[in-house]
Amino acid sequence: MVSCGEASGDLYAAALAAELERIDPGSRVVGLGGERFRAAGASLLADYRRLTVTGLTEALAVLPRSLVAYRHLVRAARRNRPNVFVAIDFPDFNFRLAGAMRRLGVPVVYYVCPQVWAWRRSRLRTLERLVDRALVIFPFEEAIYREQGIPVTFVGHPLLDLARATSPRADFLPGLRLDPSNPTVALMPGSRPNEVRSLAPVIAQALPLIAAQVPRAQFVLARAPGLSSDLFAPLLDAPLAPAVVVSDADNVIAASDVVLACSGTATVQAAIHERPMVIMYRVSPLTYRLGKPFVHVDTYGMANLVAGERVVPELIQDDLSAERLASEAVRFLSDPLVHGRAVAAMRQVRQRLGEPGATARAARLIAETARRDGQHVTRP
Repeated sequence: MVSCGEASGDLYAAALAAELERIDPGSRVVGLGGERFRAAGASLLADYRRLTVTGLTEALAVLPRSLVAYRHLVRAARRNRPNVFVAIDFPDFNFRLAGAMRRLGVPVVYYVCPQVWAWRRSRLRTLERLVDRALVIFPFEEAIYREQGIPVTFVGHPLLDLARATSPRADFLPGLRLDPSNPTVALMPGSRPNEVRSLAPVIAQALPLIAAQVPRAQFVLARAPGLSSDLFAPLLDAPLAPAVVVSDADNVIAASDVVLACSGTATVQAAIHERPMVIMYRVSPLTYRLGKPFVHVDTYGMANLVAGERVVPELIQDDLSAERLASEAVRFLSDPLVHGRAVAAMRQVRQRLGEPGATARAARLIAETARRDGQHVTRP
């Protein structure tokens, strides 16, 4: 059983399900995921797409639906006990589900672990209690988990295999009726409804400011799947409406000169494609005030965290405005030296993410755990 709760988790879960079938034909994968997970051959017991938000106060709105999904998954596990439970990020939901699996005697593997090094480090004690093995995707995480006494393996970042552009810029942009010789800005306002709702209006206000200083600038929106068109209305109805691409973020990023990226997986994708970026994020003021005391890092963006310093700008909460966003984007578009330094920094970030093959390494360890369980468990 696998449980993931956002678009990036769905991508990782799908790759994992396909790899498990490859190395262990006939194995059955079920759980919480999305369309990619289902397309990879897994049985979808619940859909994550109505459960995913960020923020402490924002989570209250989806709590009833989360409880329904949780109970459904636990009932399924009681009826047909899995040989291993794999949690993929999504800690507020998966911690509780992992606890239920432990009570059923199911081994628990956490793949793509919560960012305990960034905030709420106390969650390490919960992980120590719940997890049989942690599979971490950032190199600096391994020591943190080992110091806590949690069995841990650094497997590398799955995006090194999955973040692939399939079309060169010279072909991709003309397909959108854009000119490959013009400065191109990728817009990535997030994969969760509350992220897009917060960021899309600011991005829309920034576009004419960018165009005023870089007249040939053109814009491409990487739209995450499964989100309502209404969320993107500020961008789609803007005078400088961007070209829209759904479920193809890698080609959008690779064809761009700079990425305006919601903090999260998109920043790792941009780093893998060696693209300069401006990282942005905003949650409700109450969530920000409640969460700030638990934050243990001085920088938020994953690319900066891996780099160990702020190599690309971050506009977080009150620092985010259309004027600041436009100003940072224009710096990358108009100054070749600034652009080149950012490209070199992203190349170093990519190298620090480890070697390709993370999904295969994770699948082998998960399959070993399932086989060990199967040797002494009689399945219903």
